[in-house]
Amino acid sequence: MADEIKSLDQLKDAVTASVGGVQGTAAAEPQASVAREPQRDALGRAYATGKRKDAVARVWVKPGSGKVVVNGKDIAEYFARPVLQMILRQPFDVAGVANQYDVYATVAGGGLSGQAGAVKHGISKALQLHEPSLRAPLKAAGFLTRDPRVVERKKYGKAKARKSFQFSKR
Repeated sequence: MADEIKSLDQLKDAVTASVGGVQGTAAAEPQASVAREPQRDALGRAYATGKRKDAVARVWVKPGSGKVVVNGKDIAEYFARPVLQMILRQPFDVAGVANQYDVYATVAGGGLSGQAGAVKHGISKALQLHEPSLRAPLKAAGFLTRDPRVVERKKYGKAKARKSFQFSKR
């Protein structure tokens, strides 16, 4: 702070000098972090936690034949509606690895729709941890982002979160 900057040109020079000095050391670090390494356990599985509304899913992904087990049941048995089964298969279709990975998931909380979304989120995160090259298509599709929408709480003096009781003038 000993030398004052009195013109835009001096400011521009100061910024480029400080960025140039930092850039040489910082340039090596992002390249190392860009090359992501697979995160697998001793059994060759990748683990991730997926969340949606009140549902939380613990998901393990490993190479296999495409078998999906949720809470000890087959996908068709646990998620009976075809729409929910389609939601679970979306990460595989987007990544282009359908029927190449087995999934074991335990999910708790929320309803079936929230649980399906939580398992989908967990599968997406576990896939990109198991095979980092799949991160780009999954991220582009928005599957790695947790959906922040949750049920709004009920307020005092209201029938529900926003609904009021019927108004009566007399």
